[in-house]
Amino acid sequence: MRRRLLVPSLVLITGCAFTLTSCAGADQQGSAAHRMSVWTSGTTLGEDIGTLIADNARVAKDVPNGTGAVHAACATMLNDAEMANSNLPSPDPEVTALLTKAYNFEGTAANQCFSAGATNKKLLAASARNGIKAEALYQEVIQRIRQIDGRTVSTTTTTDNSSGSIFG
Repeated sequence: MRRRLLVPSLVLITGCAFTLTSCAGADQQGSAAHRMSVWTSGTTLGEDIGTLIADNARVAKDVPNGTGAVHAACATMLNDAEMANSNLPSPDPEVTALLTKAYNFEGTAANQCFSAGATNKKLLAASARNGIKAEALYQEVIQRIRQIDGRTVSTTTTTDNSSGSIFG
C-alpha cells in the first residue's frame, strides 16, 4: 500500500517542480549578475533601504514632539520594513539572509520605539542600536550586490528639487 502511494506522489512532485521551473521570471533566469540586476531594478530595494534609514533617523527627531509623534514614526518604520520584506527572496541566498536579518532588526526597533514613546530613553536607545545594526547589514547587502553584478544600488529616496518649485 505504501509503495503504491509513493510513485504517484513522486510523479506529482516532479511535475510540480517542472511546472514551477518553467514559470520562472526573468530574475530567476540567466547569470547571477543578470538575475541580481533584474531583481534590484524590478524591486524598490534601494528606495526601501533609504526609506528605512530615514525612518531610523526620524524617531530621534520626533521625540521632542511627544509620544504621539514617536508612535507615528515607529508605526511607519514597521510598515516600511514589512513592505521591504515583501520583495524577498532575492536571487542570491546571502542577500536574502542579510536583508531578512536587517528587516527583523527594523521590526524590533519599531516595536521598541513604539513601546518607549517619548519618555523611555533606555528603550529608545535599544531601538536606535537595532536601527544601526540594520544599517550595517544594508551596507553588506550593497557590497554583495556590487560583487555580483558590478553595480551600486542607489538608496536615494527623493528626486532633485533644487529649483525650489514643486514642479521641479
